[in-house]
Amino acid sequence: MAGLLNHMLSRPVVTGAIKVSLFVGTCLNAINQGSALWHGAGVEWGKVLLNYTVPYLVASYSAAKARKALER
Repeated sequence: MAGLLNHMLSRPVVTGAIKVSLFVGTCLNAINQGSALWHGAGVEWGKVLLNYTVPYLVASYSAAKARKALER
């Protein structure tokens, strides 16, 4: 498990996961809250946070698993 965490915190994985998170999170926010933003309603900041956090965690976990598999 420590090896996986080391991979998740490595610069290439973090950089890639941030890029994925920014793209996917922005798309999810546009889909989920686009009409509210368009009509001037309030933004649900908890959902905004989740829309960026979940793709980041999925991308970093997947990349770390792939890098760990290549070590074997």
